[in-house]
Amino acid sequence: MKAKITARKGNVISKIDDRIYGSFIEHLGRAVYGGIYEPTHPTADDKGFRKDVMELVKQLKVPVVRYPGGNFVSGYNWEDGIGDKSRRPRKMELAWSSVETNEVGIDEFQEWTKRAGASVMMAVNLGTRGPDEARNLVEYCNSETDTYYANLRRENGFEKPFGIKLWCLGNEMDGPWQICSKTPEEYGRTAYETAKVMKMVDPSIELVVCGSSGMGMPLWGEWERTVLRHTYDHVEYLSLHSYYNNFANDTPLFLAQSLNMDKFIKKTIAFCDEIKAEKRSNKTIYLSFDEWNVWFHSGEKDQKVKRWSVAPPLLEDEYTFEDALLVGCLLITLLKNADRVKIACLAQLVNVIAPIMTETGGAAWAQTIFYPFLHASTHGRGTALTTACECGTYSAGDLQAVPYVETIATLSEDENSLTVFAVNRSLCEACTLDLRLEGFEDYHAVSHTALECDDLKAINTAENPYAVSPIEKPLGDEIVLAPKSWNVIVFEKN
Repeated sequence: MKAKITARKGNVISKIDDRIYGSFIEHLGRAVYGGIYEPTHPTADDKGFRKDVMELVKQLKVPVVRYPGGNFVSGYNWEDGIGDKSRRPRKMELAWSSVETNEVGIDEFQEWTKRAGASVMMAVNLGTRGPDEARNLVEYCNSETDTYYANLRRENGFEKPFGIKLWCLGNEMDGPWQICSKTPEEYGRTAYETAKVMKMVDPSIELVVCGSSGMGMPLWGEWERTVLRHTYDHVEYLSLHSYYNNFANDTPLFLAQSLNMDKFIKKTIAFCDEIKAEKRSNKTIYLSFDEWNVWFHSGEKDQKVKRWSVAPPLLEDEYTFEDALLVGCLLITLLKNADRVKIACLAQLVNVIAPIMTETGGAAWAQTIFYPFLHASTHGRGTALTTACECGTYSAGDLQAVPYVETIATLSEDENSLTVFAVNRSLCEACTLDLRLEGFEDYHAVSHTALECDDLKAINTAENPYAVSPIEKPLGDEIVLAPKSWNVIVFEKN
């Protein structure tokens, strides 16, 4: 099999916003307790954060982490997680039927993100709470005034503001599973009023308003239009969430799911631009794809977890090599839409549907999906280039003309490095590339990194953490993509 890939230096999609490589930590399962925070762990630092986990997070170069939810945030009182830990309440956490100790809150999490080299993407509770609590939280986090909540932060040991600049107006508010879910009209009005008062406190912040929880929601489209009619002038981003599964155990169909992600993005852009035209606005709403991943492995295990326990093992998907291939395709899709997708959050970061897994008291290791994210975050910064790919196609389910090779090219900010990312979806045929790099005649290939495995269902474990891990391919006269493989080909300027 052959594929002709053409990348032209002048064919720019957009500058890539680094926040496209964001992630997500929710108070869910062992994401926080036993994940990023475990004071009794041998590697724990002075604040109780696991340094072995921190090192893996740093490798991923995650620029922004969404917090504290997720479904959790719609029942969360942020005041429970600040100040003296001995006085923080233990609460029934309704979203995940757990007990929340509140040992970690915004006081601790903002410190963790700084140590991890990231920033906080803070979500406010628009389920059980509303504008008043949201504006107070902005004051607590960001204000230098001599006023109650800014002074409360100082009393808690933080003289300088946290400086959180990116905020989510609730989470999945159209979902019946959400605590105090709302109609589009109810949410639109609440989000509008909340956005107003939050920006009165700090005009420099950026806001993400909730879109539909997925393409399958009954009000998809109507929800976006209604919410944006209310909030258009006060927000910068609209959120998208989508998870992908292989319950059918149909690998060709599974690996084609990135086409559905692309459709979701394109349709959502159309909804945004429809309201832009309706309002005769010069402002463009960008997208925050702040929950995306593969999620389906952990269902039976989750049903056996005891209710009302602290940090139970929930949503601990063990990711396969097959999952890593789709994650690679999804990353390429986000880059192809870099002109409108400015923020994206792999959901989540540690233990809960995550690239990083831990044993409480024990090891931390990288799951299979860690590697395509690592490679994209490392090499996929700068500028995304339109990349034409001529290759064979196949049909899967209701998806037609699925290309066997999914690809994108990125040019580093200093223009000294060009990277071609490519997934070969074929399960049995290698693919020889005919690379046409126009405007890059003075560049030469310096590396070809690949993720390959004979077993689609192979996983990494604490006992065998490198069962699926990248290999360096020899560079020759031809670049060949192995069957079912993720590939990163790097060129450097002479």
